[in-house]
Amino acid sequence: MHMITKKVLIKGKVQGVWFRASAKQQAEMLGVVGWVRNTEEGAVEGVFQGSKENVDELIQWCHQGPSFAHVTQVLVESDKGNEQFTSFSIRR
Repeated sequence: MHMITKKVLIKGKVQGVWFRASAKQQAEMLGVVGWVRNTEEGAVEGVFQGSKENVDELIQWCHQGPSFAHVTQVLVESDKGNEQFTSFSIRR
């Protein structure tokens, strides 16, 4: 299976609304590995790795997020890093 890695930056009201925990739950359901964390600017960033189908589905979910989130923008770029992940984590 061809694996892809995407860097994602989610902007809006995405901190203090369980965004990271919900993203982790969603990622684990989809079999996507990588990480998410809050940024100092009030956004959430992450790296998602998995099949194109599942990574795309997780990115689609990020446009909505959990119920109390208000997402205004999702920026996505291909990640050329060679890091391989074995699970999905929340970074501090």
